[in-house]
Amino acid sequence: LTLMHAAITLVMLVVGTALYALLTPHKEIKLIREGNAAAALSLGGVMVGLAIPLATSLRASVSPLEIVLWGVTTIFVQLLVFRITDMLLKGLPERINEGEVAAAALLVGAKLATALVLAAAVAG
Repeated sequence: LTLMHAAITLVMLVVGTALYALLTPHKEIKLIREGNAAAALSLGGVMVGLAIPLATSLRASVSPLEIVLWGVTTIFVQLLVFRITDMLLKGLPERINEGEVAAAALLVGAKLATALVLAAAVAG
C-alpha cells in the first residue's frame, strides 16, 4: 500500500461523487444548502457507497490500474443503482427535490447493499 494508491483512491471518490452529482437530474449541493435532508441522504449515500468498494480495492489491489478499474466500475454501478431505484419508485429525482426522506432512505439502502456486494467482489 503506497501513498500513491491512497491518493488515486481519494481522487476516484471525489471524481465519482462529482460525476454522480452532475449526472443526476436534481442539484444535490443546491438542495442541501436549502436544507433538503433527502438530497443530503442521497449524496451522502453515494459517497459511502463509493467509499466501501474503493477502500476494499485500495487494500486488495496491487496496481494503480486495478484501483482505477474498480473505481470506474463502482461509479458506473452506483449510477445504475440510481436509475433502477428511479424506475422502481417512479419520479425519484422529483421526490428528492421535494425532500421525501423515505425515497432517499431507500436509495441509500440500495447504494449501500450494492457497495457491500462490490466490495466482496473486489476482495475476491
